[in-house]
Amino acid sequence: MGGSAEGIFVAEIVLLLLVGRGMGEVLQRYGQPAIMGQLIGGILLGPSLFGWLWPSAQHLIFPSDPEQKGMIDAVSQFGILMLLLLTGMEMDLRLVRRVGAACFSISATGIVLPFVCGFALAQVLPDALLPDATQRTVAGLFLGTALSISSVKIVAMVVREMNFMRRNLGQVIISSAIIEDTIGWLIIAITFGIATNGRLEFVPLMTTVAEVALFMVFSFTIGRRLVFALIRWTNDAFRSEFAVITMILIIMGVMALITNLIGVHTVLGAFVAGILVGESPILSSHIEGQLRGVITALFMPIFFGMAGLSADLTVLADPTLAMLTAALVVIASVGKFGGAFVGGKLAGMSFKEATAVGSAMNARGSTEVIVASIGLSMNILSHNLFTMIVTMAVITTLAMPPMLRWALGRLPISPDEQQRVEREALDEYGFVSKLERLLVLVDDSRIGKFTAYLAGLIGGGSGMPTTLLHLKDGRIDRPTDTRGPERTLKKGAERSARVVKRTEHTLVDKVHLTARTESEATGETIAEEAQGIRYAFGRP
Repeated sequence: MGGSAEGIFVAEIVLLLLVGRGMGEVLQRYGQPAIMGQLIGGILLGPSLFGWLWPSAQHLIFPSDPEQKGMIDAVSQFGILMLLLLTGMEMDLRLVRRVGAACFSISATGIVLPFVCGFALAQVLPDALLPDATQRTVAGLFLGTALSISSVKIVAMVVREMNFMRRNLGQVIISSAIIEDTIGWLIIAITFGIATNGRLEFVPLMTTVAEVALFMVFSFTIGRRLVFALIRWTNDAFRSEFAVITMILIIMGVMALITNLIGVHTVLGAFVAGILVGESPILSSHIEGQLRGVITALFMPIFFGMAGLSADLTVLADPTLAMLTAALVVIASVGKFGGAFVGGKLAGMSFKEATAVGSAMNARGSTEVIVASIGLSMNILSHNLFTMIVTMAVITTLAMPPMLRWALGRLPISPDEQQRVEREALDEYGFVSKLERLLVLVDDSRIGKFTAYLAGLIGGGSGMPTTLLHLKDGRIDRPTDTRGPERTLKKGAERSARVVKRTEHTLVDKVHLTARTESEATGETIAEEAQGIRYAFGRP
């Protein structure tokens, strides 16, 4: 029996990977996000098609036995944490800071209006659509959050495809989606705390809000430094393969456990861990690519496939449910588009620009499916309501790419934008854009000082991690004797940061400089972080 259970488990994974990857490839060839193909693949494997055409085979591969189902569900639930880790790593907070107030206006109205619509809709839904009719408030919070969040990945896909990533409007769109995602996960964390208490009470609610606020403050102050230090230490001290990835997963797990202990969902901890890991200066694109490969190849098809399996589109044969689903799609689209459009107009955008922003923000995609899956697992949403939300997510997400392509295609490029885009495109062909970190070997000669200054210029514009080796009498000297090259490197870094601040309106925080020496006794290279060689600049 154990072998049979293991065989069924493996068959489930193989089938989800095969169908999910195949459907994702089909949709991507037609300009649609691959994630939606994986979700649709799960729907096809569920009672909507496979279970309808061949129910005995479908029940054999995906049995309802709790123990058997728990095996694949465990992988799927862990996949949620991995997806939130990756989502956090893709957040570019520097882009948000550079764009300014426009994205905050769009995010505020783009969240409030659809959230209110979703919350109000939950209050008038039939009792049959809720597992517990007395939990309308919590169900309204979940439904409102699901309607108000945008999918950063899908928005970025279309913006990048249309070559708008470097244009002002493209950066505003991406930044707005980042802010909405962040606020959405905070709301989900608080909603989970309310759902745990069973009802909306003022004191537990304020306690949950305070705990979430304290967690966020700790994460982006002390926690940020700890994450950076742990990743740097792992990278320098460990010689085994993929040690940094292991440390990233440990950081994710610890932060998820912290949020679980304070009474909110583990997804918040995984999401914040992803943001901190993504900002780590020591993280290379190679390491990030390895982690992304595992998540994209394994956990994404399984999670979205399982979400699709939980949706039963045959229930939409009921005219009442079909009409409610259509109403949900209309309310979600109008609320999200209208909220983002109004925010764009309040930020001083033209009608065409505000239309493009509204079109972009109307993509729910993976984020909404995750929110709905959490609501279903907590018994806040019924299977029918979950199916309605998934259907709405698929329809709005598939409609967004052609709408956004049409809206962006109507926007001409300004002369200033054209000049900046051409300059950045030219920079991509240079060797500097492909650098991830610098290793500098210098002495006290004029050439050595010029080399240190040049390294500061190159690394200072992006805060690039720099390792400084100081030669004295032909040997690598102690880090305490590297004050001269350090000062020269600092001058170059400060100059580069000032230029970036003036031209790109971006503050570069630090150059992460490490001094390395060679041990005379063993001949082994040892790493020591010299005191006072992390320079902060670009700040008033």
